Amino acid sequence: MQSSGFFVTVGACLAACDVEEKLALTRAAAADWLSGRVVLEEAPETVPVAGRPERPVLVRPRELPQRRPDSPEGRGVLFHAIVHIEFTAINLALDHACRFRDMPVEYYGDWLRIAAEEVDHFEMLRGHLRGLGYDYGDFPAHGGLWQMAESTAYDVLARMALVPRGLEARGLDVNPGIKAKLIEVGDSRGAALLDIILRDEVGHVAAGDRWFRHLCAARDLEPQATYRALITRHLKGGLRGPFHRDARLAAGFTADELSALEQTPHEVS
Repeated sequence: MQSSGFFVTVGACLAACDVEEKLALTRAAAADWLSGRVVLEEAPETVPVAGRPERPVLVRPRELPQRRPDSPEGRGVLFHAIVHIEFTAINLALDHACRFRDMPVEYYGDWLRIAAEEVDHFEMLRGHLRGLGYDYGDFPAHGGLWQMAESTAYDVLARMALVPRGLEARGLDVNPGIKAKLIEVGDSRGAALLDIILRDEVGHVAAGDRWFRHLCAARDLEPQATYRALITRHLKGGLRGPFHRDARLAAGFTADELSALEQTPHEVS
């Protein structure tokens, strides 16, 4: 059985700009890793630039169309935004795996597996978007999630704290409210898809939490204080509540940590 190098293989997934190519390469890489056909090798000096298609056009958040699920177009805008998050999440997981070196082998398996799960999410949600009469790229999007990846590229601990445990955990918080609005307008299929997303994303945030705590222990850092310091450094205005306590607890946050976040005035809006 001929094997290939992990960093080269995952780098090719990350660099792919064509959507269908990225999906296929990522699925194949995850399957090859599980079968032992992909093995860790000495990593290249550089990490590929994350590829994405020419569309959607990226704009500032305030320039985005309104996501009003009570109209067909507004629901299309809403699901387009979620589909874009899932596409970005594929690149995030691939970048987590490709960028940071000298981590335990389980770290690389976790993020390649999660990248493949994000592929499933993307395709599932894109199918629903197409059922609404639109496709990925039909509306503009913003790049806030990827901007956080760029600003934390200097350290895997900061990345685990502020992408999985930060912005992606925010997805756990807003999921129930979006689901309720979809049920109100009769989109039961869309609401059911959000249930699947919530279930899987708890596991993805949990992976980030696990590696964040692993790194804190390795560096003799107190996790809660370290997390708050990184929030202050990178997130202007802090974290916004309210928080989905049950989902965050399932993903590894502690009750004391959540209580402290909820009690910090500038972090609750």
